[in-house]
Amino acid sequence: MANLPTRGKFPEGQSPMNEMVRIGTLSPQDLMALGLEQIAYIKPVEIEGDAVFAVHAADGTQIAIMKSRDSAEVAIRHHDLEAMSVH
Repeated sequence: MANLPTRGKFPEGQSPMNEMVRIGTLSPQDLMALGLEQIAYIKPVEIEGDAVFAVHAADGTQIAIMKSRDSAEVAIRHHDLEAMSVH
């Protein structure tokens, strides 16, 4: 199996699209690291009775709470990440 990039970085000339990896052979740590510096997830949550949106890193770490989905998406893009939704 090819060496996986650390924290979502690929050697020059390589990308996730041209790297074949067997998902079943990844350790839980390697799986969590995939997309860590490229993806953030938005999840609707309720805090003290208010509907808000939690922003999580690819490894599940909560990194922000925003009042609206739009503000969460703007914040994610501002940090050069791709926004993904969790339902």
